[in-house]
Amino acid sequence: MIWEPPRRTAREREEMVREQIARRGVRDARVLEAMRKVPRELFVEKDDIEHAFHDGPLSIGCGQTISQPYIVAYMTEMLKIGSSDRVLEIGTGSGYQAAVLAELAAEVYTIEIVAELARRAEELLRAQGYSNIHFRAGDGSLGWPEAAPFDAIMVTAAPDRAPERLIDQLADGGRMIVPVGSYEQYLELITRTGSEIERSALISVRFVPMTGEIQKGEA
Repeated sequence: MIWEPPRRTAREREEMVREQIARRGVRDARVLEAMRKVPRELFVEKDDIEHAFHDGPLSIGCGQTISQPYIVAYMTEMLKIGSSDRVLEIGTGSGYQAAVLAELAAEVYTIEIVAELARRAEELLRAQGYSNIHFRAGDGSLGWPEAAPFDAIMVTAAPDRAPERLIDQLADGGRMIVPVGSYEQYLELITRTGSEIERSALISVRFVPMTGEIQKGEA
């Protein structure tokens, strides 16, 4: 059963968007509205409800985290998602980022390597009425080739380098944002224009490592 959070959380979401996100420079009105709308409090552990709007990541179990609200909004804004876009998310986690993406895009394909988290996120997101999200439990570093190409790809776990298999699944004009590095990490924005790939280094971040075939140097 999906539990209902206290009514005060709507006010706290608004404050989160105003103080943690908009004040730091996120300007895309659609992104800000999605962050106001998606009930972040449902995607944290029940015992952490009082910290749901904290300016930082929170544990969601299984060694994984829900990202800091600002990072969720910033990464989403950088992808410039249109209402007709098809988006691939690598690392479903709690399902919070997938919900934000689903508010903006036509379709979201999300992959989670930890089967328990994949199951929980799918149950929660379906209960919230999201019908434009497709779920898969498996190795995200391999992407979702049969559903490619994608207009945007968001990666929420850090490989040492952006997986070539994911880059190959970008549509012409497609954008991918991915945290790269081990001890020192930064966000990399990758854009495909025809056969040309452009890379831009953005801000420093801290994400859990990407697991799967990428760890063997095979992805």
